[in-house]
Amino acid sequence: MRLIRKLEKGGFVRRSGLGQKEVALAKGSRARDLLARAGLRPTRQRLAVAEHLFAFGGRHVSATGLHDELIRQGKRVSLCCVYSSLRRLSEIGLIHRVPVYGETVYFDTQVSHHHHFHVAHEDRLIDVPGGTIRIHGVPAAPEGYDLIGIDVVLRLKPSRQPTP
Repeated sequence: MRLIRKLEKGGFVRRSGLGQKEVALAKGSRARDLLARAGLRPTRQRLAVAEHLFAFGGRHVSATGLHDELIRQGKRVSLCCVYSSLRRLSEIGLIHRVPVYGETVYFDTQVSHHHHFHVAHEDRLIDVPGGTIRIHGVPAAPEGYDLIGIDVVLRLKPSRQPTP
C-alpha cells in the first residue's frame, strides 16, 4: 500500500492520467483496464507482467528477476516481452527506471522521486529514507536541455568484506 500513498501525492497521476484507484486495482482482470487506459494493448504476456509487478506494492525489479519470478509461477512470458513491457511502463510513468552502475537495469514501482542504496553482492536496491540527502551546487543544464532529475545510488557491501 506504500505505492498508493505515494501516488496520492501525485507522481503517477501527473504523467499517465490514471488515478490511484486504477493502480491499486492492477491485479487480476483489472490489470487489463489499467493497461488499456494507459494506452497499452493488454496482451497475455503484458497482463502477466502488470499483474505480478503491481501485486506486491512498492518494489524494485530487474527484467531478468521479474522474468524468473513469472516463470516460477508457470507463466509463459518471454524475456524480451518483460524488457519491452517494463520499458513501456516506465515511459508512461507507471514505474521508474533506476540507473545503477553495471549491467543490470532496475525498475521501481514507487514513482515518487527518491534515492537508493545498491547492495552489490546481493544485486538489490533499498530505498534511502526521504529527505536524508541534500544536493547543493547543481549546475544549470546545457542550452536546449532541461534537468529532469538527479538520481543518487549509494553502493553498499557487508562491513566485513574487503573493498574491491
